[in-house]
Amino acid sequence: MSLADNTPKRPYRALRLPRAPGGERLLLLALVLFVGVLSIVPLGRLAYAALFPQGSFDAARIADILGGRRVAEAVVNTIWISVAATLLATVTGTLAALMTGLTDMRNRTLWVFGFVLPLMIPPQVTALAWIQAFSPASPILGPLGLSLPPGTRHPLYSMGGIIFLLGLYNAPLVFLSVRASLQRLPASLLEAARANGAGGVALTRDIVLPLIRGGIFAGAALAFVSAIGNFGIQAMLGIPARVSTLITLIYRRLSSYGPSALNDMALLALLLAALTVLGMAVTAWLGRRGDQRVDAAQRPPRMALGRWRLPIEATAWAYLLACLVLPLSALFGTALVRGYGQPLNAETITFENFANALFHHEGIREAFATSLWLTLLTVAVLIPVAVALGYVLVWRKGWVARMLRLASELAYALPGIIIGVAMILFFLRPLPLIGTGLYGTVWVILAAYLSNYLALALRPILGGYAQIERGLDEAAQLAGAGIFARLRDIVLPALAPSAMAAGILVFMTAINEIQTSVLLVSSRAQTIGPMIIFLEEAGSSTLAAAVGCLMVLLVLVLMGLSLIVGRRLPEGVLPWRD
Repeated sequence: MSLADNTPKRPYRALRLPRAPGGERLLLLALVLFVGVLSIVPLGRLAYAALFPQGSFDAARIADILGGRRVAEAVVNTIWISVAATLLATVTGTLAALMTGLTDMRNRTLWVFGFVLPLMIPPQVTALAWIQAFSPASPILGPLGLSLPPGTRHPLYSMGGIIFLLGLYNAPLVFLSVRASLQRLPASLLEAARANGAGGVALTRDIVLPLIRGGIFAGAALAFVSAIGNFGIQAMLGIPARVSTLITLIYRRLSSYGPSALNDMALLALLLAALTVLGMAVTAWLGRRGDQRVDAAQRPPRMALGRWRLPIEATAWAYLLACLVLPLSALFGTALVRGYGQPLNAETITFENFANALFHHEGIREAFATSLWLTLLTVAVLIPVAVALGYVLVWRKGWVARMLRLASELAYALPGIIIGVAMILFFLRPLPLIGTGLYGTVWVILAAYLSNYLALALRPILGGYAQIERGLDEAAQLAGAGIFARLRDIVLPALAPSAMAAGILVFMTAINEIQTSVLLVSSRAQTIGPMIIFLEEAGSSTLAAAVGCLMVLLVLVLMGLSLIVGRRLPEGVLPWRD
């Protein structure tokens, strides 16, 4: 035996990947700065302005503002409208999900597309369409002799009208959540219940509903958040009806008093945020009580409708006819006449309003151009950021990743008008280096978009990461490739369909947005979303209807493009796919 044979050998050590190399630390720092500057710091500035306007906590001021009659009335109205609309949305969305998810209803895909479509239409367009449909001058019901008599108060200009429209508008949110829960039901359990003689009603009541309770309450939470922060419907119906809510009160006072009212409105925005978080917490708590989490190996078979097929299908299609076709037809009909209230016939039909909206009205043209390039820039910035953030959230988990995700989700979940107030407070003062504030410019709107839609861009990206084999990234890392090279050459090509879907979702949402930008627009920076409200307030109803029709057309085109890309995406990324 040689001396070399007696030399002690070092114990074998498994090869380990380098932990947080310099490139990844730099990426993480950039993401922390991006989310911090655009989400955490503005919201923190909002809370500070609300509670410490003069540098110290003033309980008497807070009590005086929140105890005022108008504020108390707005709070009560906000809670009642949001809760009642959530109940209506929950019942409607759950019934729709049960019908399309458990039964052998024909043409389900087309019906689901029509049911989800109102969710993608801007709420101010939806409100305007319903106003036109049921007004005494309705271009659809008028020729049929079904419109209201002239001089009759519009039924939607009331608290009940706001609740009704918010409930229908948010029903697709509950539908999507419940449908996802239905797809996880165990087929064996349902088949066993049927074998023991359980009918469709008993099966749904005793087995299905208890198992999908979590999905129902998750959808209710989404509907509540959407209802409490839906400025378009609350403003279009509530302001003429003098039904004050927190969101319209903030808008009207800031419009009247400007930045001088910011500290007081920050307090109301903070109250609105607290109500939103409280509503989400209550629905989450209710969803956890008795929640039975199950995952199905295969989807349950659909129940045959039998002799109930015809009445159920007729009711379903009648719902779409009344809640989708009728309002949109009335909107289109109003856009086709020169003056509001004129009958729609061969002599009065004109495309002048569409020509004005597209080519001749300078304000509309500039607002659309501003919205277009702002939205394109938002997509161009958010998609790379979402890809990088998804890498950190999925493959580099930790407390920093959790905080980044929480901050982005919070900015998306809070009502957009809260983000608007936060951006005004944060960008009102001159910024370091440039020496001027961004308030009143398009750049503050861009900052609000980047903050508000990061979570929306992130969702399809995270779904795409679940389908990527991480071994390719690890092999490239061992070969010496840096994080940015791996993201560019390995991750991004694999995520291309998800990134494209994320871009379409962000573009579709931001191009017609009103919730956030309504407080940020100015004479120097107009976007197309609030333009409908401004035109309606100015008495240009036919021109507002034409702009609304163009918005709907744009949504349909984008949804069609997304369906082409959607064939390569995981289920649930595009909500209108069945």
